[in-house]
Amino acid sequence: MINIFINALSASAGGGLTYVRNVLPCLGARDDVHATVLVSESLRKEIRASTRITVLEDHSPSHSARRFWYEQLALPKIILRSGADVLLSTGNFAVFRSPIPQILLSRNALYTSADFFRDLRDRGDYRLWLDTKIKATVARQSVLVSDCAVAPSQTFAEELQRWTGKNAVSIHHGFNPQAFFSQSESLPSDVQAKLDVTQDAFRILFVSHYNYYRNFETLIRAIAIAKKKLSPRKVRLILTCKLASGNNPGTYNAEPAASLVEKLQLRDEIIELGSVPYNSLHYLYRACDLYATAAYAETFAHPLVEAMASGLPVIASDLAVHREICGPAALYFPRFSQEDLAARIIQLSAFSATNKEMRQLGLARSQDFSWDKHVDQLLLLARHLTKNSGAG
Repeated sequence: MINIFINALSASAGGGLTYVRNVLPCLGARDDVHATVLVSESLRKEIRASTRITVLEDHSPSHSARRFWYEQLALPKIILRSGADVLLSTGNFAVFRSPIPQILLSRNALYTSADFFRDLRDRGDYRLWLDTKIKATVARQSVLVSDCAVAPSQTFAEELQRWTGKNAVSIHHGFNPQAFFSQSESLPSDVQAKLDVTQDAFRILFVSHYNYYRNFETLIRAIAIAKKKLSPRKVRLILTCKLASGNNPGTYNAEPAASLVEKLQLRDEIIELGSVPYNSLHYLYRACDLYATAAYAETFAHPLVEAMASGLPVIASDLAVHREICGPAALYFPRFSQEDLAARIIQLSAFSATNKEMRQLGLARSQDFSWDKHVDQLLLLARHLTKNSGAG
């Protein structure tokens, strides 16, 4: 039996939420594991305690800086009281004086992305530039003090090694098609209503809240080009966010993207659904014709696997991590080229042999990702650390 303490306080959006939602059930199904998990209050409602999962009540501050100091000062005592053998820190930042061996999940590509820092300077967002620089310094030191840093892709593991000089382990994140597609919660009525009016259009899906590094502007400009070249056929870009700053996590300014939509006269072509519940997301994938991402920074990108498993052809920016995850099951383009992205969209707008082949390749590729396999590798690593430390 191994007892793992999971610090998941930072899991509040995107990949962090997806990770905790999927890993905990896998751990709870094991006879040889007990997990003690500390999650935010919002996620606490989703997590069920069991004989193998102990969920701790969250008393941490909501402000990120205060939460960091809470983790450094209060968490070591909580960890010791839990009797855990190994600590799994899921949010890029380590407990710097962990009383037990620590595995750090490092999964934020922004800290090492030259494109992101250049983008922030171009936008004049110097406050976020400084905030990210400070967090990057802490994240880099976290890799150095952890007993083992784990990256969700080989691409990012190599990036961490170049950044810190310390080797990182690559363990792919997983996918559980049975759990993903068996959810019976229907799409919210307002979301379904917006989809219903696009039934006669070629529907391109992008799953993300608004931020800079997902490169919405290149995607929007590509839609303008595709609209002209595919006319009179209708094209719709389906977004799982709203292009308004107050409707997205973080401090990203979405108004320039909204202004771009107006400038390019794409009000009818850009469908802003807002946040879609994870339990009904599979209905959205299967209602669309194509998945496209222009992101310039990623460490894994769960929606790519979800899209492939849903039978959608994928177009992705030409990042090494996208090629690692999708392989031949996607078409690629230079990440800032709206012209090349539009050309790929037009290429896949017809149900051609290429389109059919990509669907088949994507379905096959998605089966290579497994949360059970991820947890197997994680536990192997945890047992190795506890054996070497004399714990467990």
